[in-house]
Amino acid sequence: MVNALRFGGRALRVDGLVNARDLGDLPRRNGTLTPQGVFFRSENVDWVTRAGWGQMYEAGIRTIVDLRQTGERAQDSQPRPGWLTTLNVDLDGLDDAVFWKDFWSNGLVGTAMYFLPHLDAMPERSVAVLSALASAPEGGVLFHCMGGRDRTGLIALLLLAAIDAEPDAIVDDYLETIRLADLRAATSNRNNAEPEIEALCQTYGTTTEGAFRTALLGLDLAALFASPGLSDTNRAAITSWRGSVQPV
Repeated sequence: MVNALRFGGRALRVDGLVNARDLGDLPRRNGTLTPQGVFFRSENVDWVTRAGWGQMYEAGIRTIVDLRQTGERAQDSQPRPGWLTTLNVDLDGLDDAVFWKDFWSNGLVGTAMYFLPHLDAMPERSVAVLSALASAPEGGVLFHCMGGRDRTGLIALLLLAAIDAEPDAIVDDYLETIRLADLRAATSNRNNAEPEIEALCQTYGTTTEGAFRTALLGLDLAALFASPGLSDTNRAAITSWRGSVQPV
């Protein structure tokens, strides 16, 4: 499905959002491109206007997979259209206090340094998201968190790795959100936090980009896909991007 509303590369024009894009059109190792119109990522969709929902519909999106915590979702205030299916899957799992004590208060939750530890400690959380993405009703599927940076970034990493996208393309997709930092901050009435996050990463001997590259390099997708919570049907749907290509 070709998305007529895309502009500036893979960006998705949706009124109310500034960090929305199609995961299609990225180079794969086999020389092809990731399919358009299958998976999309963004920040909080509660900011989408009525006109923006119309733009989403025209782009082919029919399902939202919400990665936020229950308390975050409770703050939503805008109605959603009747044609939309919303699937809620809390990716964080804050009830695992033992895990989060090493990543929450020190700010590492805002970096890719928590990705691999989270996958190791709570693989069922990411598996639940992948299952929701795989089994969603027909049409494009958009997944989001609050800022569309790290929770969304982790799931985008898994989806792009599952279809064997070029590593540099996977990194660049993550960095696109970083490049949009000033615009993201302005639209959410917050300061640009990226300089502070970069400084934090450097205290751990890495950078924002370096932390993500380390997560990508260390990703054991086979182990995640072997998780008992991921059915054979859903695994095939993820590696074929919902039947858009031959499974990797």
